[in-house]
Amino acid sequence: MSEPSGPYAFTGASNLSAEAERARPLVYVPNQRAGTVQIIDPRTYAVISTRAVPRSPEHVVPSHDLRRLWVNSDAGNALTPIDPRTGRMGAPVPVRDPYNLYFTPDGKHALVMAERLRRVDVRDARTMDLQRSLPVPCKGVNHADFTADLTRVVVSCEFSGQLAVLDASATRVIRIVDLNRVATPGATSPAHARSMGGPAGMLAAGASSMPQDVRLAPDGRSFLVADMLRNGVWVLDAATLAVRRFVPTGRGAHGIYPSRDAQRIFVSNRDEGSVTVLDAVHLRRLAIWRLPGGSPDMGGVTANGRELWFSGRYDACVYVIDTATGRLTHRIPVRPGPHGLLVWPQPGRYSLGHTGNMR
Repeated sequence: MSEPSGPYAFTGASNLSAEAERARPLVYVPNQRAGTVQIIDPRTYAVISTRAVPRSPEHVVPSHDLRRLWVNSDAGNALTPIDPRTGRMGAPVPVRDPYNLYFTPDGKHALVMAERLRRVDVRDARTMDLQRSLPVPCKGVNHADFTADLTRVVVSCEFSGQLAVLDASATRVIRIVDLNRVATPGATSPAHARSMGGPAGMLAAGASSMPQDVRLAPDGRSFLVADMLRNGVWVLDAATLAVRRFVPTGRGAHGIYPSRDAQRIFVSNRDEGSVTVLDAVHLRRLAIWRLPGGSPDMGGVTANGRELWFSGRYDACVYVIDTATGRLTHRIPVRPGPHGLLVWPQPGRYSLGHTGNMR
């Protein structure tokens, strides 16, 4: 396996920081419907702990300094800390509507994606005390990533089909990118999406796009945005935010994960039970890995790069996939509604948030 360069130069296989090496290797599964976090031992593939947390845990996110993991409970209005060295949970910290969590590149501020409140809350990264709020003029702020130079952050607004571009400290909205205006083949109609229920039922009037995960491409020159309604990945110029192209992947495109050598991109297609593998340079389809009856959502690549873990959002299980062969090696039963699964530790100097956006 070759070593990556560019923005992911420090996230190659087993390139763990000193702090990450102190962590106990575990997989954390927030069960959104069950209101629990389950912990899996990746050596035995067995659930070793189930803990109740405040209502609707959505993601488990490593802090910028890698010394703490945070369970995001949006409906429960709390962030619950986990000690990564032991896997033990602390007392929940009151935080309003933390659907997802990111950190400014300098590590000073936490950026809480307050989806229900239509804003980004800027908090002290250590204490989580509120410092200020930035209203966002789009609906459903949830996933994000930063430019290669760490000066801007692109945030998806899933219910209005838009992207919000902010400065890295979230002091202002620089621009809104409207994906609804760009035609693509094979898109799911908004009316059909609403009839399916779930998150698509919250689409704003006129929205025909539903952007989900946002990841900077390994070359640093493009942003990749999964779209659950258009069934593929948008490719945007990282400098201008102009749409370059659209890459069909599969129904319900949701999560985006680079391989440890940054040569491949794994895209989870939640509504068709598959993972599309793209080459990282040309974004050509290399393979489709099928998970019959599955609903792969969020997850991550192991530190050694050999496994890809996903939560099965609608079938109460966790999938483990061999990244060399695409073979499903384990299907681990968990509580209902597994969502933003975290594989920990992961390579990188620091975390920008989500389930391991490492740099």
